[in-house]
Amino acid sequence: MGIRDSEKDRLALSVADRRAAFEVALAANRRSYPIAEFRLFAEAVRNYVEKTRSDDMVHRSVVGAVNGLVDELKVERKRVPGEVLFDADRLECLVFLGYDPSFDGDEPPGL
Repeated sequence: MGIRDSEKDRLALSVADRRAAFEVALAANRRSYPIAEFRLFAEAVRNYVEKTRSDDMVHRSVVGAVNGLVDELKVERKRVPGEVLFDADRLECLVFLGYDPSFDGDEPPGL
């Protein structure tokens, strides 16, 4: 049995809130990249994935926050730190494919 819907909603809201805070930080400062805000967003996504791993469905707000993330980041600014793009790709894989492509021991099923 998965987690309660209210807990899943709370975790998804945390992801959406962190994504919004990251977007605000991006817009507020064009000189330096808001890596700290991105890391908080990534942490919220990882926490969501970890706690909802047994669920078949992904919350709509989490899908909206993560879907196309790498492409959005590349378009938003000319210079995006490599670690941000790397982590964004990992987050997309975690949410949509169910595994972290850069972590040994967490390969997709069947490998």
